[in-house]
Amino acid sequence: MQSIANIKSISYLKSHTAQISEDLEMNGNPFVITRNGEAGMVIEGVKQFQEKESLIATLKIIAVGEKDRMQGKGISVAESRTQLLAARQSRK
Repeated sequence: MQSIANIKSISYLKSHTAQISEDLEMNGNPFVITRNGEAGMVIEGVKQFQEKESLIATLKIIAVGEKDRMQGKGISVAESRTQLLAARQSRK
């Protein structure tokens, strides 16, 4: 897990929003914003957020597939290859 080096107070966020935005765009490292000395929020760039959401969606798909495999709902590699070959040949 990536450590967070950018720990700033909420007053810093209020007065340096443009700088934080530029830093996020340049290096992508998230900021932890504190309130009364305690972590209150994390600010990350849009690109990092979208990558994280995409990764979460992919992991959910893999988890569902693994659950199906464990319940015997899947097909073998050989069966899959046979189905793909048949589908390709039917398109010709």
